Amino acid sequence: MSQVKIPTTVITGFLGAGKTTLVRHLLAHAKGRRIALIINEFGDIGVDKDVLAGCGDETCREEDMIELANGCICCTVADDFIPTMKAILARPERPDHIVIETSGLALPQPLIRAFNWPEIKAEVTIDGVVTVVDAAALAEGRFAANEEAVDAQRRLDEMLDHDTPLGELFEDQLVAADMIVLNKTDLVDAEALDAVEGELRRHMRKGTGIVRAANGHVDAVALLGLGMGSEDDLSGRESHHEMDHGGEGHEHDDFDSFSVILPAGPGRDDLLAAISRTIATHDVLRLKGFAAIPGARARLAIQAVGPRVNAYFDRDWAEGEERATRLVVIGESPLARPAIEAELRKVAEAA
Repeated sequence: MSQVKIPTTVITGFLGAGKTTLVRHLLAHAKGRRIALIINEFGDIGVDKDVLAGCGDETCREEDMIELANGCICCTVADDFIPTMKAILARPERPDHIVIETSGLALPQPLIRAFNWPEIKAEVTIDGVVTVVDAAALAEGRFAANEEAVDAQRRLDEMLDHDTPLGELFEDQLVAADMIVLNKTDLVDAEALDAVEGELRRHMRKGTGIVRAANGHVDAVALLGLGMGSEDDLSGRESHHEMDHGGEGHEHDDFDSFSVILPAGPGRDDLLAAISRTIATHDVLRLKGFAAIPGARARLAIQAVGPRVNAYFDRDWAEGEERATRLVVIGESPLARPAIEAELRKVAEAA
């Protein structure tokens, strides 16, 4: 058994905040550290691992990435997380650092407490909990329960309606953090950015740092080596669910997720336009995946949150790999799955 505990960074944050982009940047600038990565996705098609594996850096080796798909890590600590950690610790070549990217629906608190399990605590410690937040979404009042009240909400400095599941989840992720990465700052003007940061500070625990970032570019020095030992500092990190329900677990019935597989067909612009229309019509919170574009030898990575749809060609299709469009759709329950699928298939069939 190693006498030095392996530091672990937990990266959490709301849907589409930029966690995967941040991790990708971190891996590409790890400066020789051997990093084991645990990726937790909400949905039955793993997208984030493929995005990270495409970074081309030696720290992105597939054997160093473990994906826990179709189940929130905070709800499967005993069944998934503990065995995964024990498997990493049993490796002959132990990592220098472990990074855990939670799903956008995860409460960090149960995961933090899991580091006190005897077989984990003896060999691993939480270096820090990093919460990534979307500056542009917050500036737009994306968590308002009543969209018509967004302007009034901003004037009153009340970005979050804590009676909504999204608002509670967002605040739970804030209070768990040792550091907050305020991402997508390039999409917000200086005045709005200051207002967002001021509001965040009202909900953070005292002593939590804020780092501003664009495109998830944060120096690894700022993220790794915090030395917080967060599992031994649980005071003030309690979630709404713990305070309201006496420590009982939470349910994800407020969220829905499904995958859509489409044949290769529509061009890039037509597909992205159809995705934008579908998101606007059905109030989809998050959409991500990969698309096969006619005439393109590379696959198109798609990341959408709210009204913003980003796309880029991440890598060439592998020999023998099926060229199809695979998308994961996430939103508040119930999602109109048949209508959403029909709208997306319409553009594929028309091509």
